[in-house]
Amino acid sequence: MCTGRVDLAFVFRAFRNGVDGVFVGGCHLNECNYITHGNYHALNMVLLSKRIMEHVGINPERLSINFMSSGEGMLFAEAVDRFVSKVKELGPLGSSDPVSGDELDHKLDTVTKLVPYIKIVEREKLESRLASEAEYDGLFTREEVEKLFNEVVSYYIDPAKCQACGICARRCPAEAIEGGKNQIHVIDQDKCIKCGTCFEACPSRFAAVKKIVAEPVPPPIPVEARMIVRGSAPK
Repeated sequence: MCTGRVDLAFVFRAFRNGVDGVFVGGCHLNECNYITHGNYHALNMVLLSKRIMEHVGINPERLSINFMSSGEGMLFAEAVDRFVSKVKELGPLGSSDPVSGDELDHKLDTVTKLVPYIKIVEREKLESRLASEAEYDGLFTREEVEKLFNEVVSYYIDPAKCQACGICARRCPAEAIEGGKNQIHVIDQDKCIKCGTCFEACPSRFAAVKKIVAEPVPPPIPVEARMIVRGSAPK
């Protein structure tokens, strides 16, 4: 019902599935039927996507956003025709792009996995409303996107400090934390969306959750070593 529903993940999932171009069409800016003005979010999402596409090696011209009303059928047809002609000129995905094949697939897999993290980091800019096209190029910079990927944040539960209180597991929105009663908790890095909820939820007296920036996460301890043996109370 609204271009604001078009998620960052949709764009990169399309390219990962071999689509040669993605066209986003929405209502004119400031003419949204909803108070959310989702078409501004769609615009910002596309501007960020284009920077990420440059970063991974996809020609950003393979993604386009256009604004029009439902009564402007001719304008819609012309915009689609122009975009289709441009995509045909570029050829199949990877044929004229800086990166192709397995390397491109790997990079798109990485981007797809990081989408929740990217949306958290760039939340404020994704919700902004640009006043003119002159601002488009400066909303997300190449340097900003480079830093975004080079300084990825991860979270790790220190097995020496975890007290198996379960607070982090209950708060985790992605259900990425494994553990039970008297079991050292472990973060499943494949499920983790890097939101930092566990880091904030862990009681300060334990400080078991560590924030790791731009470094590999230590491997999880074996399942058989996760049981916490509590000392018995004196009689």
